Amino acid sequence: MLALAAFLPLAAAAHPHSPSECREGGDFIRNAALARDGGATREFFIGRLEEDLLTIRAFPAALRWFVSDEEDERFLRAEVEAVFDAPQDSERHRADFVTHCEQRAERQPGPTT
Repeated sequence: MLALAAFLPLAAAAHPHSPSECREGGDFIRNAALARDGGATREFFIGRLEEDLLTIRAFPAALRWFVSDEEDERFLRAEVEAVFDAPQDSERHRADFVTHCEQRAERQPGPTT
């Protein structure tokens, strides 16, 4: 199973998330669905996610992958929960995540300079 912490070295998260970040997040969600299909329980996967989020919080926001703040954490957690609460094909979960992420990015203000 792919741990969220494995994404730490990727590009720093910024608001709004880039299309590339949305696709990377979609890959994570697809992997969550594949883990579910392989027997991972909701409790196990969410527990690992929470552990990873705790670790990620130790890094400055500019160095974090995807979850730069609590709002990002809530979004990612809700999408992971949907993988287990409303199971679909892994590629459908990925596509839904990318759509939700892009819609969310459109609603967020861009970075200030």
